[in-house]
Amino acid sequence: MVFAIEDSPVYMMGAFDLMTWLVESKDQIEAVFPTGAGVPWSDHTSCFFCAVARFFRPDYHNNLVSNWLSALDGVVENLQRGAKVADVGCGHGWSTVIMAKAFPNSLFIGYDFHPNSIEHAAAHAREHGVTANTRFEIATAKGYPEKDFDLVAFFDCLHDMGDPAGAAAHVRRSLKPDGCWMIIEPMASDKLEDNLNPVGAFTMRARQWGACRPRCRRKSVPRSARRPARSVSARSSPRAAFAVSGALPRRRST
Repeated sequence: MVFAIEDSPVYMMGAFDLMTWLVESKDQIEAVFPTGAGVPWSDHTSCFFCAVARFFRPDYHNNLVSNWLSALDGVVENLQRGAKVADVGCGHGWSTVIMAKAFPNSLFIGYDFHPNSIEHAAAHAREHGVTANTRFEIATAKGYPEKDFDLVAFFDCLHDMGDPAGAAAHVRRSLKPDGCWMIIEPMASDKLEDNLNPVGAFTMRARQWGACRPRCRRKSVPRSARRPARSVSARSSPRAAFAVSGALPRRRST
């Protein structure tokens, strides 16, 4: 299951691929580390993006519809009737495609600022027969143009953003008054000692410093514009779904 079954929840070949390409990026990271200048996402080798998609796909396949969406009040019922959904930071589009297959009455728009990833996402949609209720566009988290979304989803991307507060403000403007913002992120403790484990070594240190943090630094906003983040966590799962509706945050752990 770990090495051969791609739909397995414990399939890990994507992790091995990702570590290979993180090592490939070592010289780029080392060059900018002293200054904190960051490395653009687009400067990584093209195989890096394939590895990221392969790493996350089993989690989306096994949890997105059955656990994460169902943890949000009324969202599944709305999707079954027909809703308008933005998948921001969609990458190669696996999350978008999985939702589109499960909810054919809804429209799913995948946004990503990386053109090559959008091309792959559109190809996956064609391959899986969901072109009728999906489309993919090049756009940033603060710049996607559509409005009146019933659901905006951020899968494993908010922590990559240099201006998460700006992205959050744009999400709120793009939602319907009763719309919902779903955020999926790896569970990390606020305390360093709680993250000193094998999962933390990969997701919180190797991957963060090899990919996420350099990309975030490259796109970061001036320090004077940054806002302190409120600490939130979910203790019952290594992943959590957070729903934000209107002005009131509601946490749902899976």
